[in-house]
Amino acid sequence: MTNSAMSDASPVQQLGTGERRRSIRNIAIIAHVDHGKTTLVDAVLRQTHVHRKIEEMGERVLDSMDQERERGITIRAKNASVTYKDVKINLVDTPGHADFGGEVERTLRMVDGVLLLVDAKEGPMPQTTFVLRKALALGHRAIVVINKIDRPDAVVDDVVNRTFDLFVHLGANDEQLDFPIVYTSAINGIATLDLNQPGTTIAPLLDTILDKIPAPVIKAEAPLQILVLALSYDSYKGRMGIGKIQSGSISRRQAVMQIRRDGTQAPGKVAELEVFAGLERQDVEKAEAGEIVAVAGLPEIAIGETIADAERPVALPPVKIDEPTVQMTFSVNNSPFAGREGKYLTSRNLRERLYRELETNVSLRVQDTESADRFLIAGRGELHLSVLIEQMRREGYELQVSQPEVILHQENGVTTEPYEDLTIDVPVDYQGTVIEELGGRRGEIRHMKLVHTDGAASEMHLEYHIPTRGIMGLKNAL
Repeated sequence: MTNSAMSDASPVQQLGTGERRRSIRNIAIIAHVDHGKTTLVDAVLRQTHVHRKIEEMGERVLDSMDQERERGITIRAKNASVTYKDVKINLVDTPGHADFGGEVERTLRMVDGVLLLVDAKEGPMPQTTFVLRKALALGHRAIVVINKIDRPDAVVDDVVNRTFDLFVHLGANDEQLDFPIVYTSAINGIATLDLNQPGTTIAPLLDTILDKIPAPVIKAEAPLQILVLALSYDSYKGRMGIGKIQSGSISRRQAVMQIRRDGTQAPGKVAELEVFAGLERQDVEKAEAGEIVAVAGLPEIAIGETIADAERPVALPPVKIDEPTVQMTFSVNNSPFAGREGKYLTSRNLRERLYRELETNVSLRVQDTESADRFLIAGRGELHLSVLIEQMRREGYELQVSQPEVILHQENGVTTEPYEDLTIDVPVDYQGTVIEELGGRRGEIRHMKLVHTDGAASEMHLEYHIPTRGIMGLKNAL
């Protein structure tokens, strides 16, 4: 599909069993933590002039939560859109940390392709493997973006080879293996398809998205189907379900059917309808298949439910989220210092807040215990739970928590426990200490490699397979 053919072609292309809406691309940006996803989105937003005050918004525009800016990581997936060559590109910035994998898993159901960012020095990392496996399993095509090519220690050729090996290892099909490569320096806002010809803008990346990422397959004449994959709240419009229109179209004041995860149905009516425009959402009267929309008017809507046609309701398969691995007990603060800091102190306050978190935090599990003032909270890791604790503390909730412990499962009479892939880069002088520490934590070494800088071996790259309980407290020990 060439760029020149898009401007004069019809916006909908006939395609056997369905159609493709060529005026839209839906794409997620996935990578290991700190490989530059949000910085790359910044460059795209600025160079497409998505907002007239974009230059005044600082860095990492989409990282809107206080904790995201303080920790320097993305915690919640964010939507934005840009228009390039008359094509609307819906961008979804996803978290890079494994603890927030639930955000990535549901986001990938909303898009038709991915940008896989890989650091030009570090190469594919454990979370790269995790998110790419999810994308390939859904049949998505990927554009590999080798970022930070301006680093003096970049080893681009080696990183490209390792990335290709990763695709093969994950069982990519022939079409997925034939991935395009774009070289970028997100912080400088440049992209190029050829390292010998340095880029000046991010345009080569946007051209590659239009050329290589398929337009959304739609069934314009079929009954309405939207799988709700995110939620937002508006003080005027109430709870809004966000998802991609898989088939049909939706209009304001239209009667719809809400199909819950258990199969039960509840009739409703669309009160407000919004699409993503730049960094904000704008009201529209109608939206067609292929578009990502936010729908208000269904006060009990939840993630994984289907908004369907009122006359012919057909449910979509709900999104499957990996099980949590770590649990903690949250309880009312009963220490001598209780009541000195927070304003929400009772078990009722705590319970309401935790169950409200379940509406948007799909990887979390909350369970009542025999005691009315204690709750068992399960999540994807220590960071996942610590972000929740800090968020509640800032909102004025006072609570006490237990030490985290891993969740064990019984399968066919055998006790199983969660394992992690662990990567450590350590100065050569300290490798023995690290190997000894991890050996005592039942870590199995899978790969080790000397990393040379300026011709001398300066770091040892270690990759381990280790029980989740072996990681607890490891950072402080090292």
